[in-house]
Formats: sequence, C-alpha cells, structure tokens
Amino acid sequence: MTDKITTTDAEKSGMHPRNPHRFRYDFEQLIKVCPELAPFVILNQFNNQSIDFADPQAVKMLNKAILKQFYDIAVWDIPQNYLCPPIPGRADYIHHMADLLASSNNEIIPTGSSVSVLDIGVGANCVYPIIGHKAYGWHFVGSDIDPIAIRTANQIIASNPTLKRAVECRLQSTPSNIFSNIIKKGEVFDLSICNPPFHSSSEEAAEGAERKARNLASEKKPSPLLNFGGQNNELWCDGGEAEFVRRMVKQSSENPNRCLWYTSLVSKKSNLYAINKALKKANAMQVRTIEMTHGQKQSRIVAWTFLTDEQHQQWRKK
Repeated sequence: MTDKITTTDAEKSGMHPRNPHRFRYDFEQLIKVCPELAPFVILNQFNNQSIDFADPQAVKMLNKAILKQFYDIAVWDIPQNYLCPPIPGRADYIHHMADLLASSNNEIIPTGSSVSVLDIGVGANCVYPIIGHKAYGWHFVGSDIDPIAIRTANQIIASNPTLKRAVECRLQSTPSNIFSNIIKKGEVFDLSICNPPFHSSSEEAAEGAERKARNLASEKKPSPLLNFGGQNNELWCDGGEAEFVRRMVKQSSENPNRCLWYTSLVSKKSNLYAINKALKKANAMQVRTIEMTHGQKQSRIVAWTFLTDEQHQQWRKK
C-alpha cells in the first residue's frame, strides 16, 4: 500500500502513460504550492528528496500538495485514521477506466459532465471524483456507509468551487446494499468504480499491518494502517474482497441496465477465480481483466457489462 518513489529510474514502471504521477515527485514544486509539506521532506538513503511514508502526517501532507498542484484542490482534509490513499495508484484506475469507456465509444475517450460515474465507497478523501473530474470532466456520485466519510467528502466538495456541481455524495443506509438506495429512479451511469475492503476480519487487517511494518524495516515506524489510515469498513468486511465483489456482481445483475460498465479493483489474484465464476453465473455479456503494476505492487481491475454490442452502440448514441 506504500507509494515509495523509484530510486533508479526517473519514471515509475508499469504506470498508465497518461498518469501524471508516473515520474518521481518534484518536491521543490510541491513545496512551492504547499509550503506545509517542507518540514516533512527528508533525504533518503539514495540522497533523493522523499518523505517518511510511515509518518501519517507526512503522507497526508504529501497528498494535500499533490491534489493542490495537479488537481486544483485548495482545501483538502480528512479526519484522523481515515484512509489517506496513494494518489498515483488511484489515478491509474481512472485513466484505465477512460480507456474502457473509449472501447465503447469508437476508441474516443468520452469527456464532460454528461459522463456519469458511480464511486462505491467514496471515502472521506473523495480522491477518485477529484481525479476523474479534473482529468476528464466527468460527473460523479459517491456512496459510502459511513456518515462521517460522507460529511467530510461533502466538506471537501463545498470548499472547492470546481467540485460543487461535479460531485454528489450519498449515504448508503443499508450496508448490505451496494446499488439499491443509491441509484435513483431512472438514473443511469456510464461507469461504476470501487476499491473494496481487502481483508476478511479485523484480525487479518492487523496481521497485514504487521507485515507491512516489517517491510518498512524500522522498529520505530508505526503500523502502515496508521500512516494511510482506514476505518473498519474501509479495511475489511465479512468474506473480504472476494465476497464483496461477488455481492457486487449479484446486485449488479439485478440492475443490468443501470450502468454501462461495472468495475472493481481486485488486489489479490487468487480471488479472480471466484469472481469470474460469479460473473458467469450472473450472465455478464463481457468480462475484462485489466492488469496494473505500480513498482513491486501488482493489482487488477475487473470490468463487466450486461449489455450487448448493439446496446453499447445505442448507449453511445444517447
């Protein structure tokens, strides 16, 4: 989950070619737009400027600077211990989704507010809508089961004029539901995105934190769950990632015409078998797996649609 910069190459390997974060962080420029970052910038073992990625305040300030420099977000803050995601990986998801929509649009990336995206689990950070609106002008609806996350995301939206008419957040009052209570009558989306809870229990999440702490190779550094944060509903759910995505597949099949492409991140490759089995059972018309690589970390996006090629063409004409 850490987002350390590459020390040997100027460009991070495996990232989407349109991702502006595929190069090393320019800390001088980041400090220029966000002077509060300066106290957290250090020289690493390779004598390059960096931050201590085990320091939650440093990670939060880095995100604040990136969002200000690249996405014109002047005001951004999240409560303590809420998920503070690595921006480059989030941007990769968005740019791959632009390519996915282009595949249903004569290979032309659709842009503007007429493109509507549902972000399932938008979180307090509101990062996916921020990136997607800035990069492509898309309109977003974000859902979450946490009232504090929704309230914080709404504060970010209200504090940044470019987001006010571009992003709307809705509270999911029934945690077992994913689309019901969120998608309004007659409403359709070109795309849904989701970064599902990875772990299956709080104990598993704690074990993952310890492994990451060992990887940081410093006894003085706190748990990585603390540096990037994350409430229980952000980190784990019954059955973990595989069960959450299977539930999403089932519920999407009950709303087959409400979204052109349903998608989800899948961090663990071994979960693909169960997810693909669920998609086959749900009679998905097309299923795609999009591989992503961020340095040592590998993940993938699973995308599916219940619409035929002809229906995709009709959707494009609309």
